[in-house]
Amino acid sequence: MIVAESAAEVRAQIRAWKQAGLSVGLVPTMGYLHEGHASLVEKSRSLCDRTVVSVFVNPTQFGPGEDLESYPRDFAHDCALLEERGCDMVFHPDASALYPPDFATYVEICSDMPKQLCGKTRPTHFRGVCTVVTKLFNIVTPNMAFFGQKDAQQLAIIRRMVRDLSMNVEIVACPIVREADGLARSSRNSYLNAQERAAATVLSRSVAVGRDMAARGERDARALVAAMKTVIETEPLARIDYVDAVDGVTMQPVDVVRDGVLVAMAVHIGKTRLIDNFIVGEGV
Repeated sequence: MIVAESAAEVRAQIRAWKQAGLSVGLVPTMGYLHEGHASLVEKSRSLCDRTVVSVFVNPTQFGPGEDLESYPRDFAHDCALLEERGCDMVFHPDASALYPPDFATYVEICSDMPKQLCGKTRPTHFRGVCTVVTKLFNIVTPNMAFFGQKDAQQLAIIRRMVRDLSMNVEIVACPIVREADGLARSSRNSYLNAQERAAATVLSRSVAVGRDMAARGERDARALVAAMKTVIETEPLARIDYVDAVDGVTMQPVDVVRDGVLVAMAVHIGKTRLIDNFIVGEGV
């Protein structure tokens, strides 16, 4: 497995692969990898000849007071997992390589999409996401890029960015990977102590209630969301950021539950902010 720290190294290898007629998949990550990330690598390997994984904690998607400095990092562990899963190249740049001191250009969707859900409390987050993903696409020039459904709003925004900017890359969504007790895999789960870890299952239990209501024909979005909030509010350690039902493509709020609606949440368990979601009409 190649470990590249510069854009020049990546571009040289990508050029050689493409000259040999090979397709390239990209899995963008912030590291501290788990089975959710591994599933993206495996999907890329099933569809592309070569797989590149970026490991980069992107500073521009963190707001003031967020966990940029404390975000978990373990590059040796990441490399071991990726080599085991058959990754061909890891791109692990220094922040100064992607953001020089005079950096002044950002990519931003100028609609209400990034203002919904997570954007309500993280107003600059998706500008940072779009900027770094654009840079990664420009460096790696992948045929396909793989993103997890857990970050559903991010996925929708990247799809819109790719469409609007005519980027030559196919975006592939991959299902949420969960622990045995239902908790969605997340690097931030490592922040949880034992009591908080047990409490965090309230997110997936709330998702199960909402999914069951939709499957049984509930069409009132307010009623479905209210029932999910009631589940979360039974947990003393949980503090709701949001639980909302939105159009799965535009992220606009909806009143009627129908196939394709995204029901998403962000919940603080102690000091840790976790997210989860489901799409009406789709499997787990």
